[in-house]
Amino acid sequence: MPQTTRAPRICRDCDGFATATITTGLRTADGTRHTIPVDCRTCRGAGHTTPAALARAGR
Repeated sequence: MPQTTRAPRICRDCDGFATATITTGLRTADGTRHTIPVDCRTCRGAGHTTPAALARAGR
């Protein structure tokens, strides 16, 4: 029987959408909007979190 791997836990704060693009309100020289990427603070842009037991164990 093949081994199955468990899916990583999805971050509860960003629901897996770890990076958002926010417009600054400014426009570039060619007329497009200037945007900046922002990562989720909880998962640091990964989209998933480690289980609490592993985080406490230091793994």
